[in-house]
Amino acid sequence: MKIMNRLGSLALVATLAGCATTASNPQDPLEGFNRAVFSFNDTLDKVALKPVATAYRNWLPSFVQTGVNNFFGNLGDVWSSVNGFLQGNVADGTSDVMRVAVNSTLGLGGLLDISSEAGLQKHNKDFGQTLGKWGVGSGPYLVLPLFGPSNIRDTAALPVDFYGDIWSYKYPVRWRNTGSVVRLIDKRANLLDAGDLLEGAALDKYEFVRDAYTQRRESQIHGNADDNGTGDKADKPAKSKSTDE
Repeated sequence: MKIMNRLGSLALVATLAGCATTASNPQDPLEGFNRAVFSFNDTLDKVALKPVATAYRNWLPSFVQTGVNNFFGNLGDVWSSVNGFLQGNVADGTSDVMRVAVNSTLGLGGLLDISSEAGLQKHNKDFGQTLGKWGVGSGPYLVLPLFGPSNIRDTAALPVDFYGDIWSYKYPVRWRNTGSVVRLIDKRANLLDAGDLLEGAALDKYEFVRDAYTQRRESQIHGNADDNGTGDKADKPAKSKSTDE
């Protein structure tokens, strides 16, 4: 309930802020507010998250990074399978169930991704995507503090995604919090190369990220893009500069 109340308050603040700004993009009526949050997130990333993620990628052996990525990816497949079934996609839902079963047993608790090697595709389905499949409109584009690009529909779906994440039930709490931090760092480390490319290519980084997110989300929901390809590649750890021997 606390998470839902906070997100509800955030959406209200965003709406009020949007009333006082003029947006050039009809999908982004809250552009003034969104740019301010984007700038905050970008600064926080540059001074804290990116340096830690860079050290993580450079100094941690690549097989350890792969194990971390696979472990949390396996946990994510559980919720992805639920959303696959909720979306009426029995094939994807069943595939994700099989992925979890194979990787949790033959893959040593998910540390090894045996399923991908066996041809079982990974999917990255969430409840915001499910709501979109059910016909719920995205609403205005919205940048969330810490979480980044989103929209009103996906923001409303976040509490359900939190509750659907089985790692959120891990005890003791100190292990859950530690794992959540490692998960975040690992995810950021996998995006380092894409971030560097974005820095050099985009004239307006805010617009680039907004348009890329909106198009990607739209294609995921309406089936014009495969929701296993891009996400799967993005989740693969980059090779560490340190040696593994």
